[in-house]
Amino acid sequence: MTHNVPTERVLSTLNQDGTRLYIRPKLAHGRFLTRRRVVGFLLIALFVLLPRLRIAGHPALLIDLVTRDIYVFGALFRPSEGFALAMLGMTIVIAVFLVTALFGRVWCGWGCPQTVYLELVFRPIERFLEGSRGQRASPWRKVVKWTLYAAVAFALSNVFLAYFVGTDRLEKWVFHSPLEHPIGFSIVIGVAGLMLLDFGWFREQMCTIACPYGRLQSVLLDRQSLIVGYDATRGEPRTKPKKKLPVAGGDCVDCSACVSVCPTGIDIREGLQMECIGCAQCIDACDGVMDKLGRKRGLIRYTSQDELGGKPRKILRVRTVVYPVLLALAVGLLGFSVGTHDSTEVWIERIQGPAFVELPDGKISSQARIKLENASDVERRYHLLLAESPGASLRGNFQWTIKAHKSQEIPIFIDVPRDSFVNGKRKVYLRIHDSGGAERVVTLTLLGPDGGSK
Repeated sequence: MTHNVPTERVLSTLNQDGTRLYIRPKLAHGRFLTRRRVVGFLLIALFVLLPRLRIAGHPALLIDLVTRDIYVFGALFRPSEGFALAMLGMTIVIAVFLVTALFGRVWCGWGCPQTVYLELVFRPIERFLEGSRGQRASPWRKVVKWTLYAAVAFALSNVFLAYFVGTDRLEKWVFHSPLEHPIGFSIVIGVAGLMLLDFGWFREQMCTIACPYGRLQSVLLDRQSLIVGYDATRGEPRTKPKKKLPVAGGDCVDCSACVSVCPTGIDIREGLQMECIGCAQCIDACDGVMDKLGRKRGLIRYTSQDELGGKPRKILRVRTVVYPVLLALAVGLLGFSVGTHDSTEVWIERIQGPAFVELPDGKISSQARIKLENASDVERRYHLLLAESPGASLRGNFQWTIKAHKSQEIPIFIDVPRDSFVNGKRKVYLRIHDSGGAERVVTLTLLGPDGGSK
């Protein structure tokens, strides 16, 4: 039988001799576990269904590695939209900062996929087959356990891939030979293997060793942030009284129930620790003990460091004012960027080969290259012509048809008089019409001989 009552260890997942301490936490039933299960299963359902949901005809969330399109709840982001993508990333980061400042590590204990799948899927399978405290299980039970682990990991890895290739493409791959899509199949197998390693063996070490979020607590949290805390004023000194008899010391009876249920193996009575993920299992365990002893709940509870020190909790403080302001600014800029982005993107490309040639009539034919990207949802026709460029004439194909969300590199040859170049350069203006009624004018700088005066 394994134990997870730590004594003077550097990490909660290590024994004193440095060997791995395998944690098999008990399950404490209570109001918070029930709520976490509801939230967790809703998140699992959302994870599975989100690639299939359609908003304005597009996936609710898709980072398409094939077309390089990014769909976020109906909004389309192209790789060329650097500012919009930056604002999207900034919105997510600031939102994390704000939630952490207000509610501590609520994400870790209630919403993180590592916690949700480990505590609601993989560990329940293990408890069902091997018992809750790690009793020696027969070999066939272990085989069944790892078979179920592999099946769940394989299914989740397919859902994961759907976020990057789309459900339509994924369903075609599923019903065809893996040899027809070796890259996609390799990704599924690789991700499934990593999930199996993580949820089957690495487990809580992802939170205590690998994840950087816990180490950012000292920056993101303050003494008013919500944490899971032990009320030492009420609980100390610890005693061993009998039920409903007068208490000579504190309310804590040193039963270690809070330690035995902790998924990261810490003792919450030692104060705020990096390994605490705020899952509230210790609260449910302690409340159960208090109920049996006929004492008031809340010896371990959601609170703040200042509240534990006897000070009132304040919602309004510097970071809870600054973060919402920054978040509103980022969301506003994101909305403005999405609402005003053009249906056509234009880039001036680097010229390949000679920049100009001299024609028999003495004119200079200068080469330019542009890239047109149709960012709309329908196929469009584009018409190119020169505007306000005296003496210049356009040669070649003036009309191009580009499919939705596709781009086209267009070579352009413009004939201009030799003496119109100043210091080897001449500016012309290219007007681009599309069948959707939009129009853009771009400036092209042609290279040529020194034919004019300053």
